[in-house]
Amino acid sequence: MSKTVFAERFRAQLGVTPARYVVLWRMHKSRALLDRTDQPVGTIATSVGYESEAAFNRVFKAYFGSPPGRYRRTRDDAADAR
Repeated sequence: MSKTVFAERFRAQLGVTPARYVVLWRMHKSRALLDRTDQPVGTIATSVGYESEAAFNRVFKAYFGSPPGRYRRTRDDAADAR
């Protein structure tokens, strides 16, 4: 199967391109790791496939509206307030 045919079939089934699916998976996985672990942001970035913490931070902020460190602090602050 050609790359083009694969991409067309993938998009027809899932509604997104393969590249977009990978970004979505990385973002959801990284958010879960931020929520459930104390791993450093750089470690999480690497574990979800980013070679650069800066690139990970940019994509995370674009997707969730804040950088991963702030996301985690906000979550932690909300948990402390309970």
